[in-house]
Amino acid sequence: MSTTAKTALVGFDEALTRYDPVMGLEVHVELNTATKMFCGCATAFGAEPNTQVCPVCLGLPGALPVVNAKAVESAIRIGLALNCEIAEWCRFARKNYFYPDMPKNFQTSQYDEPIAFEGYVDIDVPADDGSVETFRIEIERAHMEEDTGKSLHVGGATGRIHGADHSLLDYNRAGIPLIEIVTKTIEVPGHRAPAVARAYVNHLRDLMVALDVSDARMDQGSLRADVNLSLKPSGSETLGTRSETKNVNSFRSVERAVRYEIGRHAGILDVGQKVLQETRHFHEADGSTSAGREKSDADDYRYFPEPDLAPVAPSRAWVDELRGTLPEPPAERRKRLQAAWDFAELDMRDIVGAGALDLVDATVRAGSSPTAAKKWWLGELARRSNEQGVDLAALPVTPEQVAGVQALIDSGRINDKLARSVLDGVLAGEGTPDEVVASRGLELVSDDGALGDAVDRAIEANPDVAQKIRDGKVQAAGALIGSVMKEMKGQADAARVRELIIEKLA
Repeated sequence: MSTTAKTALVGFDEALTRYDPVMGLEVHVELNTATKMFCGCATAFGAEPNTQVCPVCLGLPGALPVVNAKAVESAIRIGLALNCEIAEWCRFARKNYFYPDMPKNFQTSQYDEPIAFEGYVDIDVPADDGSVETFRIEIERAHMEEDTGKSLHVGGATGRIHGADHSLLDYNRAGIPLIEIVTKTIEVPGHRAPAVARAYVNHLRDLMVALDVSDARMDQGSLRADVNLSLKPSGSETLGTRSETKNVNSFRSVERAVRYEIGRHAGILDVGQKVLQETRHFHEADGSTSAGREKSDADDYRYFPEPDLAPVAPSRAWVDELRGTLPEPPAERRKRLQAAWDFAELDMRDIVGAGALDLVDATVRAGSSPTAAKKWWLGELARRSNEQGVDLAALPVTPEQVAGVQALIDSGRINDKLARSVLDGVLAGEGTPDEVVASRGLELVSDDGALGDAVDRAIEANPDVAQKIRDGKVQAAGALIGSVMKEMKGQADAARVRELIIEKLA
């Protein structure tokens, strides 16, 4: 039987009592080269549709490709950072299949001769008890290829082709350089599988940014993951049939896709059905997946060497030169920052787990204290990202702006409560923190005249409290401070209000 009929999901924990998950992750990284992989067209994101195209990336007859040397350099640096072997000789191949957004009807990629192969990365995965567990993920290959164009399905309710009235094609993305990083089979304790998948993609994102080969913006599709998953009976060595959830575009979604597919596969296997080898679409709204198309095997793509491109043969001297340009490994960087910030292991685990390390680091470099930077990104901003269902990095606020908010607090111009209103304005696109303070009138009142008048009114309205302070119970001043703050809508300098109360009464 196939899986055409609707099957019930099995709970995650229950599924793991009978099955062991097996994963394979394919991560596509758009390189930040100025031009495309095989032509001179620009690669800027967000340009008007079909304005960054030419005969080569449109696949017109007679147009000949030329390899982008910068893309090859980036591919080698990525391979080295993944501890891969770098091929002394490799070449491109034609991967033949039809898609409307692929104008040549084949994708220029690499098949059995990739530029980088046999690597590994060690990733740290936080555990619930506060410890950090390290997993080694083995890399099968990292190969060069080109991206396809983009289809926009119009008129339907889901944005998918099913139910749409018509489709529009934008070929600006066709031909943009891609590196596809493919893992070997990943088998980890089942309950850790979703977190390991998320941490691995997060690690790659950090690595790509550190290498400066991609902006790795998952929200813009410049880094996206395909999640391959299968289940096998507990203790068995026989692999199950895999599904491939395509183009998952956030760390959170990678984790959710693994959890959902484990439950879906278990539901199918429990009733004696067979899992269909297919691609799946991930749905951000509820974390579910739905069927795409039956998945082809390599033979179905009829790979053959690309006749219009010469092989790539990087010299060992060049490879060694590029090895010297590699940045500090992410794990070492985390340890260095933890020591510099004087953070406990639990603090650093929270930052890494939230995908906020780069954001906190940039905020500190912009002038904030480490503690304040952590407070904002893991507190107020994390709450907002959870409410919106997006990653922290996708929020429309920069580390420099967060540091600017903290600078306003440190200078006494606003307090923590007002800072949240300032962040509201920044997130709404109203300008810099200083501009939001000015336009919304959020600056603290520290003028003794205005504050003194408000204090007098609070004393007059609360004679019993005032008498307690006169009798030496200074802690009772909190009630009067609260009264002043309420009258001044939270914009009074609380420290100065307290000083005035004590001056007047004690």
